[in-house]
Amino acid sequence: MDIDKSAESYRLLLEINNTIISNLTRESLFHAIAEALRKVVSLDRAVLSIHDAAKDVFRRFALEGPPFPGVPHEVNSEIPRHDSRSGWVFDHGRPLVKKDLDVERELPADEVLRVGGIRSYVMVPLSVRGKTFATLFVGSCQPDRYSPEEVVLLESVAKQIALAVENMRAYEEIARLRARLEEENRYLQDEIKSDHNFEEIVGQSRAIKEVFKAIEAVAPAGSTVLITGETGTGKELVARALHNLSPRRGKALIKVNCAALPAGLIESELFGHEKGAFTGAIAHKIGRFELAHGGTVFLDEIGDLPLELQPKLLRVLQEGEFERIGASQTTTVDVRVVAATNRDLETAVQEGRFRSDLYYRLNVFPIRLPPLRERTEDIPLLVRYLTPKYGTRLGKRISNVPPATMTVLQAYSWPGNVRELENVIERATILSAGAELNLDWWPMTTGSRGREGGTRTLAEVERGHIRAVLELTGWRVSGERGAAGLLGMKATTLEARMKKLGIKRRG
Repeated sequence: MDIDKSAESYRLLLEINNTIISNLTRESLFHAIAEALRKVVSLDRAVLSIHDAAKDVFRRFALEGPPFPGVPHEVNSEIPRHDSRSGWVFDHGRPLVKKDLDVERELPADEVLRVGGIRSYVMVPLSVRGKTFATLFVGSCQPDRYSPEEVVLLESVAKQIALAVENMRAYEEIARLRARLEEENRYLQDEIKSDHNFEEIVGQSRAIKEVFKAIEAVAPAGSTVLITGETGTGKELVARALHNLSPRRGKALIKVNCAALPAGLIESELFGHEKGAFTGAIAHKIGRFELAHGGTVFLDEIGDLPLELQPKLLRVLQEGEFERIGASQTTTVDVRVVAATNRDLETAVQEGRFRSDLYYRLNVFPIRLPPLRERTEDIPLLVRYLTPKYGTRLGKRISNVPPATMTVLQAYSWPGNVRELENVIERATILSAGAELNLDWWPMTTGSRGREGGTRTLAEVERGHIRAVLELTGWRVSGERGAAGLLGMKATTLEARMKKLGIKRRG
């Protein structure tokens, strides 16, 4: 008879193993476990609790049985390890059996079970390679329901369930990493297709050199950086330089334009969402912060971030954690944040449109990008950089930029800054018939001019142009590669003009 019982037990275990081992998704596995348990013992309630080592809690998953009145009994509900049934089984590594809760209530949670109608239960540990990671609870509305033989059989079943749950967790981790890789590849492909202003920052003026010094100083440090400047000054280029010069350059640089995303979607884009979290959430989505784990997040137009989302961003900056929409568990990330804006955030703080604590947390290391009108000596360098760039792209060979054309370009105040200059050069390249850059079409009457929006004096234009050419030649006045030759005048004439205009080499 004992042999028959042993053979029957082995047959039952083999059947259970075949039932659950092929299920890798969470929903299908939990359903299969519930079906398998019914073949082993009588039960009215079954719960699987998986230990979360980071928070030292158990995440509870209902396998069988209705919820108790007033007690949460749902996926991902948490219970502490201390003073709990799961914690006792986890710590001792052996089953916990209660025959009659009317007389054996020792743990506070047992009273909740008794009120819910449970009179007896068994809880066994789930272990893999000698390490317990979860517990399995089965309960009955009848007292003294589970015999010692059934407890032993349940322990044997628990070993198979433990392997199946471990396989499920590994499968979920592989799926998560695959989804992250696919999302990162898709994002990077979109980045490759996008047209950035420049491949590098161009300039030799004192103002832009100060920016270079700031980038070199803070890039390796990993501190949060706030880049400010007018539109078109190259804030994204600076963010890329900060990332490429940092220890995080091997990971992704993820860009988020806070002004371009609809207010209702920006939280999902930043932090992700769970399937079914809201209408239209048909699948799990990885947010930009999770995608950038180990790398850098560039928050462009940070001044347009909705006020209700600012506390969540502040939490990421301070603690490196957040919750996806619809998720009860916390996600931890390691990212560097670089933010940029063309708005006056201090004024926004005073007007209550931007949180002061978030502003101070972002403004750890500010970098101000000068407008193009403050570095007109860089315009010749930029023009000579952009002209062959667009010439190659458009199949043209522009080899000559007349001094008069350069003077016109330096006379303009460039309200759109470098981006506007790039657009002008691209159009000029298209319209130029020969090897000379043609600006005859350009309506100089549009847009603002000069430092304060008015016209610049002829002396200012001449002074800026001569200084720019001198910078190009390393302040060489005469000779084959001197500034005088480029300007089409004698060296003595140039020296006289420099003296009259007060042009002296800095330093």
